[in-house]
Amino acid sequence: MTIMTIDFEASCLPRHGRSFPIEVGIATPVMSRSWLIRPTDEWLGWDWTAEAEALHNLTRDRVLREGLPAAQVLAELAQTVGNCRLVSDSSLDRYWLDRLAEAAGKPAPFAIDHAGSLFDEAGTSSATVAAAIARASAQVSARHRASADALWLAHVLDHALAPEPAPMMEAAQ
Repeated sequence: MTIMTIDFEASCLPRHGRSFPIEVGIATPVMSRSWLIRPTDEWLGWDWTAEAEALHNLTRDRVLREGLPAAQVLAELAQTVGNCRLVSDSSLDRYWLDRLAEAAGKPAPFAIDHAGSLFDEAGTSSATVAAAIARASAQVSARHRASADALWLAHVLDHALAPEPAPMMEAAQ
């Protein structure tokens, strides 16, 4: 099964108030895609923090102007994901997927697994994960936009879960 990563950017973190998704991105090591999400009328009364805006550099005006309706984003996201296994590095991404699905009047079209569960399944060591994070960080320097963060995680998983190279056999003498 193909693994695809997902990341959301949001109006604020839930601990700072009622939070809604403003961008969703997905990636594999060789592709990434994102959608800006137009806030629903209900979300317009929810919270938006300067801290979050400074992090992702998306203004409320921009997502209102350029964002797509929640139902369209959810449909295109589900079609693009297909039967891939979705993985995130934060449980908050499930929260924002649920907000997007509610706004679209649909159930969430897929589950999101945490990256840690993949590392556990594969028996990946902490040292291997740390090395994979360092390599991915060198590959994807721009962060805090949904597609860039999803691409970064896709590289982390790719490096951390790559099969170990077989030891070299010495030539018989």
